[in-house]
Amino acid sequence: MDDLLAQLRAGLPADALITDPDVTASYAHDMASFCAAGAPAVVVLPRTVEQVQHVMRTATALRVPVVPQGARTGLSGAANATDGCIVLSLTKMDRILEISAVDRIAVVEPGVINATLSRAVAEQGLSYPPDPSSWEMCTIGGNIGTASGGLCCVKYGVTAEYVLGLDVVLADGRLMTTGRRTAKGVAGYDLTRLFVGSEGSLGIVVKAVLALRPSPPRQLVLAAEFPSAAAACDAVCRIMERGHTPSLLELMDGTTIRAVNAMAHMGLPESTEALLLAAFDTPDPAADLAAVGELCAAAGATEVVPAEDVAESELLLQARRLSLTALEAVRSATMIDDVCVPRSRLAAMLDGTAAIAEKYGLTIGVCAHAGDGNTHPVVCFDQADPDESRRARESFDEIMALGLELGGTITGEHGVGVLKKDWLARELGPVGLEMQRGIKQTFDPLGLLNPGKLF
Repeated sequence: MDDLLAQLRAGLPADALITDPDVTASYAHDMASFCAAGAPAVVVLPRTVEQVQHVMRTATALRVPVVPQGARTGLSGAANATDGCIVLSLTKMDRILEISAVDRIAVVEPGVINATLSRAVAEQGLSYPPDPSSWEMCTIGGNIGTASGGLCCVKYGVTAEYVLGLDVVLADGRLMTTGRRTAKGVAGYDLTRLFVGSEGSLGIVVKAVLALRPSPPRQLVLAAEFPSAAAACDAVCRIMERGHTPSLLELMDGTTIRAVNAMAHMGLPESTEALLLAAFDTPDPAADLAAVGELCAAAGATEVVPAEDVAESELLLQARRLSLTALEAVRSATMIDDVCVPRSRLAAMLDGTAAIAEKYGLTIGVCAHAGDGNTHPVVCFDQADPDESRRARESFDEIMALGLELGGTITGEHGVGVLKKDWLARELGPVGLEMQRGIKQTFDPLGLLNPGKLF
């Protein structure tokens, strides 16, 4: 420990090191439940690339594991510390280095907050579309590490589609540049994409070149109430089959609706078993909403309410934004799953989740990025009750198994981390797992970067 601190201090300012165990303990984990976390030896908050390189050279020389972190808003334990590790928090590297309206790119450090970047580029008539629910807190580096999604993915895609290039500090301290600043480029293997979603297990992202888009028009929203989740999912299939491109297509099941009603008195009918929210940011959104409203009615919607202006649209979206907070109020703890299935199997996923909730005697509410088939079943439980906690974990696993049975994936945007590493092996299969471990060995032969995650 003394040798580690002495070598770190040789290349870092005093305020970049935290050794007080009461403070370092606060950096030990992210927001996931049921994920073990160790006690870090030290927390380092670098401000420069050279300082990150010094940390990695020191870690390699002394064979000390390093756990990279952003804002720790993740939900899979990917940022959890291991005993005796260096926690490398990138939150102080928070500069927007460049915004180019001509090239439509932003160059940023990893600690930049998603919402900060979005507002900065908006001033130049541009947008950075990926918008995780935690966008006011989460960092771009964390978004890259977990390949984050968001509400607008149905039209604009996920983080991976906006990362053009990276500067990465490797495990031994070398600095590597991947990708490009240009609109096109196919030189060599796509190492940039390899790092997106790697959860800090291959290298430390210290700079990112991000693609931007022109700011879209303000969106208008439609809310449709359904007597069953299956009917709402049928509407989703009809909307996508007809070629519509909504900027948002979100679903809340009856459990979630009732939780929101109980907390915020939204006035949604208790008989509503699913609420579908569709939005368009097209030149004529009212016409698009009218067409989608007809499809919802044909699928069995009992009520279809299109917004007339932006203010009314924001009111309609409030229920969706309150979903997680409302479900957190049901019991003392929640586990948020992140299973993505083909859109055509969305109804089977929601019906299957409801059956799992009944089997285990638990409240499980589902909100979903329906246009992507990305469901977020939220298991509510009392963490002080050992039996209820056990049932919560077992139900969580059954939900993942259901997703795989339906041709889906165990994670659409939250990552694997600690929480889903056993399930990753099932999804990849033995050959896929062997190849992925081979990639890890190439970039991190000593196994120092975020050990115990993914595999």
